[in-house]
Amino acid sequence: MQEFYIGLMSGTSLDGIDAALVDFSANQAQLVGFEYLPFPEDIQSAIQRLSKPDALISLKEYGAMDARLGHLFADIVNTLLAKADMPASSIKAIGSHGLTVYHAPEIKFPFSLQIGDPNVIAELTGITTVADFRRRDIAAKGQGAPLVPAFHQAVFQHPDEHRCIVNIGGIANITVLPKHQSSAVIGFDTGPGNTLMDLWIKLHRNLPYDKNGAWAKTGNIDHDLVELLKQDAYFNSAPPKSTGKEYFSLPWIYQYFDAFSYKAEDIQASLCFLTAITICDAIKEHAPTTERILICGGGIHNEYLLELIQQNIGCPVESTEQYGLHPDHVEAVAFAWLARQTLNNLPGNLKEVTGAIDSVILGGIYQGNKKGAASAPADAKHLHPCR
Repeated sequence: MQEFYIGLMSGTSLDGIDAALVDFSANQAQLVGFEYLPFPEDIQSAIQRLSKPDALISLKEYGAMDARLGHLFADIVNTLLAKADMPASSIKAIGSHGLTVYHAPEIKFPFSLQIGDPNVIAELTGITTVADFRRRDIAAKGQGAPLVPAFHQAVFQHPDEHRCIVNIGGIANITVLPKHQSSAVIGFDTGPGNTLMDLWIKLHRNLPYDKNGAWAKTGNIDHDLVELLKQDAYFNSAPPKSTGKEYFSLPWIYQYFDAFSYKAEDIQASLCFLTAITICDAIKEHAPTTERILICGGGIHNEYLLELIQQNIGCPVESTEQYGLHPDHVEAVAFAWLARQTLNNLPGNLKEVTGAIDSVILGGIYQGNKKGAASAPADAKHLHPCR
């Protein structure tokens, strides 16, 4: 029997919303449909303002954006279903990551804050919605991130090969998948992914991102500058650890050096190399037996970044598309899977990854109002790997 879920993801790159329609029948994640909704420029600007570490915003502005994003998440679900010619009653649940505006797992009273009101999503789609995944892990003394490694394990672990999954969004993270399934899976945020490069090119060229890393490639990498940035305590701290764009920001750059005494393109090249080398360093230190690296996330489209990763690592670097899932789809499919875990009363975190004291069921459930939704199977815990 077909078992449909929808996953919604809006990451730290702040570019838009991904929506994946997934069939989990036969315990395998089969993508049925995918939709992408770019954020209008006014929403991007508002979110960037909300996400600044020192942002001073009113509760009215925050609440309105929370509701507005809920409407956009609902809109993309309804568009996806219309294109798939599928009624809402066929969908067991939506898993909505929301959009992270602040992630602070290390303060005295830790929290991670995502917006995109799930009440609005459930009401306007009629579909039960699971959301707010990160805070239960934090309540269990975890980092609340990364959460996707549990899904990576379910679909990409292979009994004959040590693998490392590298997800490059605004922030980069790795999942270490040993070929021996009895060995622990680990994962953590390595540091900046696209975020510093995006901020720098927006400041200097008013572009949202550096397409193919073309601008970075015109500059010269300043290795002394990169070594200076690598002295940051985050890179040298042991996992479990997670971070966000509220930490790796333009003020983070300015605290280390006078940015305006360098050529802008040289800094872009150096920031690109910083992302590449901190990913490679993390793999070499924490996954030295890695035989293959699989890349997913928006960073897959930065050709120069991938070149730098391949030059600084001693194993093949490939796209997840060659192993069953397009790199742009992985995270949205993962949140469909996490919703499925929640509805089946199964944990969604890996405590070895987040540092939580226990594996816990993640997310809050917001009931929909459509009748006839399919029931999930009792053996929903494990998926067959893609390849």
